[in-house]
Amino acid sequence: MTPHPKIAAIVETYLSLADAEAPGLVEGLYLEGSAALGDYRPGTSDVDFVAVTSALPPADVLERIHTKLGAHPFDGVYLTWDDLGHDPTGLGERPQAHAGRLNRRGTVNPVTWHTLARHGLTCRGPKPEDLKIWNDPEALAAWTDRNLDLYWRRLVIRASRPLTPWGLACLGPYGTVWVVTGVARLHYTLATGEIISKSGAGRHARETFPERWHRVIDEALRLREEDTAVPSMAGVIAGLGDHFGTPRRSLYGSPFERKRDVLGFADEAITAAHELYRTR
Repeated sequence: MTPHPKIAAIVETYLSLADAEAPGLVEGLYLEGSAALGDYRPGTSDVDFVAVTSALPPADVLERIHTKLGAHPFDGVYLTWDDLGHDPTGLGERPQAHAGRLNRRGTVNPVTWHTLARHGLTCRGPKPEDLKIWNDPEALAAWTDRNLDLYWRRLVIRASRPLTPWGLACLGPYGTVWVVTGVARLHYTLATGEIISKSGAGRHARETFPERWHRVIDEALRLREEDTAVPSMAGVIAGLGDHFGTPRRSLYGSPFERKRDVLGFADEAITAAHELYRTR
């Protein structure tokens, strides 16, 4: 798979900065997320990476690299070669970059290891199939089942409150795509043991869930394809044109009607995913 030109430019910039700041530090660089899963959208997707070093790198060096990289949407985690062979739940915290900032104490999870092993794109270093990457389907399923409540159920509860950040976000395109495809991705993982992209998860949901939810799933897929759903209040306001503009692009007459279905679908998908785990 050939990365999108925007991905290639970001990777080249990052590696140039990293090599200038700390020659030899980044021994392996791999892409995961939408870039690896064939669902990259240049307007809204981040470029998700795994950088591999021989030993855990100094945080101040990483901070300088990502400060210089700036606002490029290059988000990921720093691991060692040894880390790749171990269960991430026992590793503790690892440095993570997000939105141009470094979190020295980021958490890691089996999804990263599984995605890297099955789908990772190599920018530097050995190919994933030539590495001994830890991969435990049962651990992935258990983590996914917990994440349904620890992250997604809590998000749905917050989003049901109108004046919370997520309550407002779910009135717009970003919240619609994030919630509908997010819970569908976890449902897919518990149904198949595999990782899937946002668009792929939407298609899975349409094939799996009752017709009652097809409109909101189609709406999420439409927004994903249009590549304009950004996580900001400006994005929420711009999205109003989908409902009230001419011609009307949204499948819904109002953002409130759509939000009701977003949260209703999420609730049903979370419950169904838990049931898949219990009956494994």
